[in-house]
Amino acid sequence: MGIEMLSTANDPKIISLCIDSAHNGIIVVDRNGMILIYNKAAKRIFNDGDVDLNGRNIKEIRPEVWDDFKILFETGQPQIGRKITLGGATIITNRAPIFSGGNVVGIINVFQDVSEHEAIISELSNFQKLHKELEVIFESSYDGLFVSDGNANCLRVNRSYEEITGTRRESLIGKNTKSLVKDKIVDNSVTLEVLKQKKQITLLQVIKEKKEVIVTGNPVWDDNGNISRVVVNVRDITELNELKRQLEDVQKKRNFYVQTVQEYQETEHALKVMVTSNREMRKILEKAVKAAKVEVLVLLTGESGVGKSMLARLIHDMSQRREEPFVKINCGAIPHSLMESELFGYEKGAFTGALSSGKMGLIEAGDRGTVFFDEIAELPLEMQVKLLEVIEEKRFKPIGATQNTTADVRIIAATNRNIIEQVKKGLFREDLYYRLNVVPLEIPPLRKRREDIPVLSENIIEKFNSKTGGKKRFHPILIELLRQYDFPGNVRELINLIERMTVFSEGDILIPDDLPSEIRINTEPDPDTDKKTPPLKQALANYECKLLQKVLKKSTSIQQAADLLEIHPTTLSRKLCKFNLPTL
Repeated sequence: MGIEMLSTANDPKIISLCIDSAHNGIIVVDRNGMILIYNKAAKRIFNDGDVDLNGRNIKEIRPEVWDDFKILFETGQPQIGRKITLGGATIITNRAPIFSGGNVVGIINVFQDVSEHEAIISELSNFQKLHKELEVIFESSYDGLFVSDGNANCLRVNRSYEEITGTRRESLIGKNTKSLVKDKIVDNSVTLEVLKQKKQITLLQVIKEKKEVIVTGNPVWDDNGNISRVVVNVRDITELNELKRQLEDVQKKRNFYVQTVQEYQETEHALKVMVTSNREMRKILEKAVKAAKVEVLVLLTGESGVGKSMLARLIHDMSQRREEPFVKINCGAIPHSLMESELFGYEKGAFTGALSSGKMGLIEAGDRGTVFFDEIAELPLEMQVKLLEVIEEKRFKPIGATQNTTADVRIIAATNRNIIEQVKKGLFREDLYYRLNVVPLEIPPLRKRREDIPVLSENIIEKFNSKTGGKKRFHPILIELLRQYDFPGNVRELINLIERMTVFSEGDILIPDDLPSEIRINTEPDPDTDKKTPPLKQALANYECKLLQKVLKKSTSIQQAADLLEIHPTTLSRKLCKFNLPTL
């Protein structure tokens, strides 16, 4: 029966069923806008429900389209593929006029809702935009990026990875990372380690046996808990290592300059403590500054009075132990019978006459500080053995004790003897000598550095004036006389001599007359034995004339000669006239 109905083409019901069965919306209106056909698809698209709209005017139902319809009535031209928005729906419409007798009597409007398509297209467009942005980000990364699948096959790499490895992506994509290791493009594979250990891995990688990189592999998991991707981040550290090396070089140079400046400042400080203008003595002070910074043993040698004790104290004051005790032990001033108890102490009741409380030794008193053994060559042999134990083991056993006592001390030793001769004679242990002789410093006697006599003298009298409030100063001739004296007692004798002169001098200027007679005899020129001994005034005049001649020979101007003599040029000119000496 259904077939028979369909075959009746002119049956209005059949036509209505066909129109309602169409997926596209169909609206037919006459010239007055009366709706002749409004199918179910049109109602669905516009959400009109089941209301029968046939016979109603389109102006009431869809007034927004009537203006377009009027144009069709006027022009008779169809509108094909027009995109419009009606009732919140986006549609594509085809509108065609219906002709009868050459006149437009109606319009058929066939349209399709493309809202879902629009959403899909919009989503696709957004996806394409996002994909493009991700692509730009992927390619713009400073670090190299290497992406592989769950079987370690390379899927893609970025431009930075090509630059870092020096390998084009065409030769990488599709390859398994095992082959990259085999071909020595990389020395190991972080991707394989991630797949093996199933966690993030970071390691150092060498590219083509010359470029170092840090690589981090990150696993990407699928919904089944399997690794679907491995994303590897690659950072070239070759330049970073070079910058690190350069920084280390700069740091070394900086440390060297800082140490040099520090040593210079400390040397200048040492020069203020131990005044000198002698080149050899300055080198000794520079060595002492260096030795003070490290825990090494120092052996000071030199004649009595040259300043060994002062230098030992200076080394301690510039060392890391400066805040700790400085204990001086004069081995020549302690009786041999008391040496062990003085150095190492004793327990209570250790011997007859011992203190009931016992006694701490000098070495223990210097714990964490410095112990200075002056005149170390006078130390008895049996005590040398115990001192060697202190140096090597940092421990000793007091008299009467059953347990060792520890003592963290730095040893500085000094002697005025030829200690090598003492070793040969069996008076000093050879092993102790070599243990002490790590940094040997020999201080020259004052007679071998006569240029120090003027600066030392000025320093000594300045300290005396500061102590007494005096204004004592030296006559130039007196300074020259002091320079000629050998000073067998060295600096100690010079200090004593100047203090004696300042005490007994009549005026503020110390003159040759203030010198003790035994020293004046050794410094004034010997008179001719065939002639009568001249009076002191004449002898001083003779010496002054010789001194002026000597200074003139090594000077190029009156000013330079006056500066050497520390007098005014006018005074010098007057003296040259007095002795009939030529002017410069």
